[in-house]
Amino acid sequence: MPMTDRTRKPIRLALAAGALSLALGSLAAPAFAQRDPAYEAARQSGQVGEKTDGYLGVVGGASPGLRKMVDDINIKRRALYAEKAQAAGATLQEYAFTAGCLAVARTAPGEKYQAPDGSWQTRTSAPPVRNPKCP
Repeated sequence: MPMTDRTRKPIRLALAAGALSLALGSLAAPAFAQRDPAYEAARQSGQVGEKTDGYLGVVGGASPGLRKMVDDINIKRRALYAEKAQAAGATLQEYAFTAGCLAVARTAPGEKYQAPDGSWQTRTSAPPVRNPKCP
């Protein structure tokens, strides 16, 4: 079956999001602040996790400092996603979703991620539960 624009778009998005993950410097979680000790501590303690929409989420309650850190990371992610989506010929939401699929897939055992039903899960040695629409 020949490839059409409709079948090429998910492939382009997956490739672009994969390049994004590598560009951000970590296979565990594509976050801008991953070298920040506060971010690392929050991730390792399960206070934050990767969401299915491509953004970082707070798991449970959050201090104002944690909320600000997550908001700052997500603002930076959104700006980068917008730039990369335009280059890939995709919408911001499509690009962010694909980036979220990859971020969830790259979580390490012990890290939190959001399952397709919206619940927070802790990654085990098994693959994470991902949205069936993920590339």
